[in-house]
Amino acid sequence: MADHAAPAAAPVPGDEDAKLATLARATRARTQAPSGAAVRDLDGRTYAAADVDLPSLRLGALELAVAMAVSSGARGLEAALVCAEALPDVAVVRDLGGEGVPVFLADARGSVTDGVLTRATRRGPPASARASRASSDGPTPASRR
Repeated sequence: MADHAAPAAAPVPGDEDAKLATLARATRARTQAPSGAAVRDLDGRTYAAADVDLPSLRLGALELAVAMAVSSGARGLEAALVCAEALPDVAVVRDLGGEGVPVFLADARGSVTDGVLTRATRRGPPASARASRASSDGPTPASRR
């Protein structure tokens, strides 16, 4: 299920978001990937990434930029920007940044064409909790055969 716009009006990019556009656009151009993305964490640090499309690994630019922020110790996000033809699912931004984080879409020139705010969704237990519970429940029916 895709997580896109909250019903509120589209966010307006600020001056600090211009850096995100520059980073996402440059990363996309340098790698000649279909999309580039950049995110800004709560400390103002930025992370830029492009799509990864390998035989054994496929990550969207936005997913990778958020993963880079997480692996660098970011505890939240202020904003994200994707330079692509269409806005991808923004659930990964919500996962780290929570509700209300602006995610902008920019064209190949880096001009913002759209934007959404992440929104809250009903969520079950984290995947790690589901995996722990499943392993503690004993063997699955398929493994009992």
